[in-house]
Amino acid sequence: MRKGSDPTMTNNKSLEKKSGGILGTIERVGNALPHPFILFLYLVVALIVLSTVLATLGVSAVNPTTGEEVAVQSLLTRDGMVWILGSLVSNFSGFAALGIVLVMQMAIGVTESSGLLTTAIRRAVLGVPTWALTATVLFIGINGSIASEASIIFIPPLAAAAFFAAGKHPLAGLIAGYAATNAGFTANIMITATDALLYGVTQEAAQMIDPSYTTTPANNWYFMIASCFVLTIVGTFINDRIIEPRLGKFTGSEVDQARDATDLEKKGLRNAGIFSVIFIALILIGLIPSNGILRGDDGSIINGPFVTGLVPFLLAYFVLVGVVYGFTVGTFKKLEDIPRVMADSLTSLTGYIVLVFVIAQFIAIFNYTNLAMVIAVNAASFLSHIGLTGVPLILAILLVTTFVNFFMTSGTAKWYIFAPIFVPMFMMLGYSPEFAQVVYRIADSCTNPITHIYPYLPMVIGMAAKYDKKFGMGNVISMMIPYSFGFLIIWTIFVIAWMFLGLPLGPGASVFLA
Repeated sequence: MRKGSDPTMTNNKSLEKKSGGILGTIERVGNALPHPFILFLYLVVALIVLSTVLATLGVSAVNPTTGEEVAVQSLLTRDGMVWILGSLVSNFSGFAALGIVLVMQMAIGVTESSGLLTTAIRRAVLGVPTWALTATVLFIGINGSIASEASIIFIPPLAAAAFFAAGKHPLAGLIAGYAATNAGFTANIMITATDALLYGVTQEAAQMIDPSYTTTPANNWYFMIASCFVLTIVGTFINDRIIEPRLGKFTGSEVDQARDATDLEKKGLRNAGIFSVIFIALILIGLIPSNGILRGDDGSIINGPFVTGLVPFLLAYFVLVGVVYGFTVGTFKKLEDIPRVMADSLTSLTGYIVLVFVIAQFIAIFNYTNLAMVIAVNAASFLSHIGLTGVPLILAILLVTTFVNFFMTSGTAKWYIFAPIFVPMFMMLGYSPEFAQVVYRIADSCTNPITHIYPYLPMVIGMAAKYDKKFGMGNVISMMIPYSFGFLIIWTIFVIAWMFLGLPLGPGASVFLA
């Protein structure tokens, strides 16, 4: 949003001055938190101090997998210092999530720069009948995370324009689009950069307990596909039964309507669709036969190159479909444009790369000092002793994550902190790392729209001012609460049901450890 939006910024400032009570406290605490890089530096220092104290006290735990006693190691020893100096670079370069995230960002960057994502979403939202509009906006918004946070910028105003064109209240569309792109951010029918990022952290945390443990970016895929449809149904009910009746009939002046795709853009979509069909057909040719080249040596799909090499397939698809569309509509003129937009897409990750440097040290220290093992074993023993497993455990993790989300909005930063604790603890209790990741993703996603310090909150207020100058932060949060808690409650029930049914979370990923 541009700084020149005076009405919005003035309204926002006045609201901030008046904010008190719980929201005001949340805002002050959130604003007082240091930059994530500095925060993790503090955490590294805290780990060094904690490991020294616990090592001096002789704190240890018995690894239930091997039966061996594991003692906390101090970093403030000669061996500890040698390890720090010798592993500083390798901790960073060998961080599992880094390479995957960079590759996925380059791939999606080509698709986004070509204009394909924006055009496809615009066409999907503006081309549906009125009766299906709400569900379409929600489904597209939830899946908009394939474009990462860019979806938060262009889907809500597009949804507002579509609602206005259909004779519905545009603010209902805006709110629905904002809720879908935020509260449902982690769900998707495709593998996204978020999946790539989280899986790497989860694997690193799991290997603290089992060094041979591996997972894939598709480890939550089945659950997240199903979640898209569940959240769409819930969101449609909330919008039609709660939000729209509250807003009433729109009486404002006519506003600019979002344009439909041009004939050239429609041709680009058609060519991209033809390519997609061919691409999928080629994959199926390698998967369907029992001796297909994309199956494993044992004939299984899970152990085959398609699942284990999913990221290269996604890279190929997103790059090539973006190229097909880009050359059709003219956003790409020559082949040299492809590496250029790939490079440009990585500029948004410079901050993330810097952050990963210190995060990699944090996780490596957790592993070297054996703190992860000791904390996990003792925490799991304590939780088992008090009976906090199964559903109560899920609810406790959801509550903790939801609470922290009001003070720290970065889902990535929170998982880097929580994963070394949650994942090993879940494993000690017999649950898979993939299940720990799912539970975290639900809690982290749902409360985004009502978090007072969320960076996109002022932006949506600016969007709303186009239709109602008096629409402020209080209005946005009050209308987001039904979405946030509706999603959280139903999604929690859904994951509990998934657990009891024993359904796979993704290819080769179960709720329980084998």
